[in-house]
Amino acid sequence: MKQLTFLVLFSTFLFSATVGYARNTIHHLPIEQALATSDAQGKIKSSVALFFGDQAHPRVERQLGTFTSNKKTNAFGKSDEKACNWAFLSAMIALQDRAISMGGDAVINIHSYYYKNEFTSATEFECGAGAAIAGVTMVGDIVKLAD
Repeated sequence: MKQLTFLVLFSTFLFSATVGYARNTIHHLPIEQALATSDAQGKIKSSVALFFGDQAHPRVERQLGTFTSNKKTNAFGKSDEKACNWAFLSAMIALQDRAISMGGDAVINIHSYYYKNEFTSATEFECGAGAAIAGVTMVGDIVKLAD
């Protein structure tokens, strides 16, 4: 009987621990605030412009391709906002690095694609935050703008 009680209690503990780590809270957070954090300073390149959603941008001279950046970060002990901002910045840096390697100078039509759900906004990005990991998926068109 002691073994059965132990197994029931242990199983209940494991199930509740798994459910606790399975949290995936979806947030829509301000792009401007993420780009203004001290973490962004010196990492976001001024040589590659970023245009979100349907933001107006200069005329495109050459389309170089549409690319996805899926970034995760450790969220343990961090607020959802801080972890999400970090993942978002990592995704923007990856898109900018891709643009530079392809000869582009801008990423346009940037939108969220978290778990293949499109969320397009000129002012917000979408992030999923759990107990241990936060993540974003961002998609953008890499282009060379007309001079």
